[in-house]
Amino acid sequence: MSEINQEDTPILSRLRPPAGAVHKKKRKGRGPSSGLGKTAGKGMKGQKARSPGNFQKLGFEGGQTPLYRRLPKRGFTNHFTKVVFTLNVSDLNRFEAGSVVDELSLRDAGVIKGNFDVFKVLGDGELDRALTVKANAFSKSAIEKIEKAGGKAEIVGAAAATEEG
Repeated sequence: MSEINQEDTPILSRLRPPAGAVHKKKRKGRGPSSGLGKTAGKGMKGQKARSPGNFQKLGFEGGQTPLYRRLPKRGFTNHFTKVVFTLNVSDLNRFEAGSVVDELSLRDAGVIKGNFDVFKVLGDGELDRALTVKANAFSKSAIEKIEKAGGKAEIVGAAAATEEG
């Protein structure tokens, strides 16, 4: 058998911590000869000697009424609000002429991230190519600019059902 040259072995397999860098874990509360027996370095009785030690709830101020209870309540959260994602006509120029632009194609292109209820196209900027754009809502100026460029604006989803019926 041929001897393995030290330089031929991968570096990662030869990595070792320097001598004296790794210490054995101190096992607390394991008898007097451990150096940390009986009270295990926690001193005498009291809150800090007990488990979980000095743990306090978030916002705890030592018994004083915490700030979040001293301040008055303000406002409310409307759980029925619709999250609207808006996109300007100028952002549609990244697509090739004649292509269909919908929520899925915008996600693939990295334009849309996250969750929302309504996808609306707004009319800021200019559009220089004919596209078929499918969205839940359009502003009037967006529809004008898409059709002026030779494209088509299609309303899809719940908004389309309410318009037709």
